[in-house]
Amino acid sequence: MTKILFVCSGNICRSPMAEFVFKDLVRKAHREGQFQIESAGTTVYAPQSPVHEGTRRKLRAVGVPCEKRGSRPVVSSDYEEFDYLVGMERCHVDAMRRLFGGDPEGKLIRMLDFTGHPGDIDDPWYTGDFDASYRDILKGGEALLRHILEEKK
Repeated sequence: MTKILFVCSGNICRSPMAEFVFKDLVRKAHREGQFQIESAGTTVYAPQSPVHEGTRRKLRAVGVPCEKRGSRPVVSSDYEEFDYLVGMERCHVDAMRRLFGGDPEGKLIRMLDFTGHPGDIDDPWYTGDFDASYRDILKGGEALLRHILEEKK
């Protein structure tokens, strides 16, 4: 089983969007039993906060199921628990590297690393542009899923 943790700052906008988009991609690929998919945040000030309404609204609009869940912080044991720890921005990868004391197994990546255009995903908390976040997350999720399925061949 491949275990993936998507990570943003507060775990209410981008990382839950990535979690639910990736779950939907996996479901459509008929691979549900092969993945454990979760999300967390590097700076969760209010644990158990719900998914941001902008994220829920965007996921509803594109037909991606979004179950109820509460935010949670990244913890040191996540490094051993997950195969991929996927930050939305370089700062999330850097924060995880500090928390974990490095990345000896090469598990830390950014969401867009396997696309033709690696980079950061803007935070819709500040931009208000949940459409752009969704487009980037979908592109990154599709590329990550292709990468993982190719590795398993």
